[in-house]
Amino acid sequence: MGSTTPRVLVYGASGYTGRLICEYLREYGIPFVAAGRSKETLQTSMEGNVPGIETAEYEIVEVAHSPDELASLLDGIDVVCNTVGPFSRLGPDMVQACLATGTHYLDTTGEQDWLIRCDEEWSAAFAEKGLLLAPGIAQMYTTGEIAAQLALETPGMDTLDIAVFWGGSPTVASTATILVNAAMSKAFHLRQNAYVEWDPQAGVQDVVIPGYHQPQLALPWGGTSHPVWFRRDPRVANVSVLGGVFDRALMQGVPAIVAQAIEQTAGLDDDARYAALTQVASSIRDAMPARENPRINKSVDSVHASGPLGRVHCAIFGNANYKQTGLLQAVAANHLLQAPPRRTGFASACQAFGHRELLGALRTFGLVAEPELTVHR
Repeated sequence: MGSTTPRVLVYGASGYTGRLICEYLREYGIPFVAAGRSKETLQTSMEGNVPGIETAEYEIVEVAHSPDELASLLDGIDVVCNTVGPFSRLGPDMVQACLATGTHYLDTTGEQDWLIRCDEEWSAAFAEKGLLLAPGIAQMYTTGEIAAQLALETPGMDTLDIAVFWGGSPTVASTATILVNAAMSKAFHLRQNAYVEWDPQAGVQDVVIPGYHQPQLALPWGGTSHPVWFRRDPRVANVSVLGGVFDRALMQGVPAIVAQAIEQTAGLDDDARYAALTQVASSIRDAMPARENPRINKSVDSVHASGPLGRVHCAIFGNANYKQTGLLQAVAANHLLQAPPRRTGFASACQAFGHRELLGALRTFGLVAEPELTVHR
């Protein structure tokens, strides 16, 4: 295999997040395969939406989403960056293809039921082969995890209260995933190392975010990744996460949209319900958002860590949350091409690559400020 042979596959490369992953792979000088359902769409996306693509080394491959075609696609590939969701429905084929071909698996999911399944069903098999299974590498999860890991550097903390906020609108794919996940899956927080379901009737909640006088509106957002990642961390017993966007009208409307979607699809089998929910999501958002503007698309990841005799607060202010996601995926792929991960099997980005290393990459590319850490003793 030549040094310029692509060893990273971006699956769903024509989507908003996929294009950003390709952009940062190009900045790292990593050859890649851009794969998806339509060669024409992929070509248009690469040439029209990935800055500097003319200097990248890449191939475009059209592929159907089937186990056999995905396994064939992974011949010679070391790392998959998967952006094709909802992952609870579409992820298993790619994970199984990675396991069969000896390929590291990364994705951008926030679907808690998918993370739990990855942990319980495939982690041991990936670990046995020395492979990484790392779903959920994205700003909405990894940047908050970095803040949590920084707070946990102070001994004696056993509880994580996490808030994740960003400015802007979800992409087409994110909107569909959020709606399907909210309507078809339960959301859990962690209490004394056990999953406890969030009250589905709780609705939006007021949350105090550092740097803002007015409280923001938040939701459990499907439970997110953090309770799953920290369930086996001996330092941590309790994890709860709330999140949202800096758009009060949108946040106030989300519970009603979900409730209406659940009512409209009640009684349908899973396949019919998924199709109906996807249709509802497309009616909410059917066009790609504009490329992020750092003056508008801001992010805040805030973590209160506490223990019996101490408290720590860590806040990370950033911008361009989807660009953070693209960079984090590229950093993970770059590491895996050169060295084994710190942990194999099911693991978070921080567990696999180091939270300070990931923070350094985000800081280097100007996507987050220096974390603000306050320790109370």
